[in-house]
Amino acid sequence: MLQPLSREHHQALKLAKRCARAAATGDAEQIAQACEAALKAFATELEPHFQVEERELLPNLHTDAGLTLVQRTQADHRVLRELRAGLQHRDGAALAEFSRLLHAHVRFEERELFPYIEALLD
Repeated sequence: MLQPLSREHHQALKLAKRCARAAATGDAEQIAQACEAALKAFATELEPHFQVEERELLPNLHTDAGLTLVQRTQADHRVLRELRAGLQHRDGAALAEFSRLLHAHVRFEERELFPYIEALLD
């Protein structure tokens, strides 16, 4: 279950990097293109990924430590979803924040959430 999700994280990191580069340029055309790519990826990759985590992984984490991880994961997902409005408006600041949070979220899952789940499974 975790391996496919982890592989998807690689694509998310590539997207975050592309978005960060475009936002840093301040160029409206590059920002618009990156926003469009982010919205497309959100619909086809990120949202389905979030739904799998929320439906299949998070409900199984009932310990105190698990609850903290669940809350962080859900909060990140919520804010990333909220940033879609800024992406739809081709907002460079929203794009930069989306990039920053997506990168941080993937790193959090790979370094904290997934190892915690793996330890539970062992």
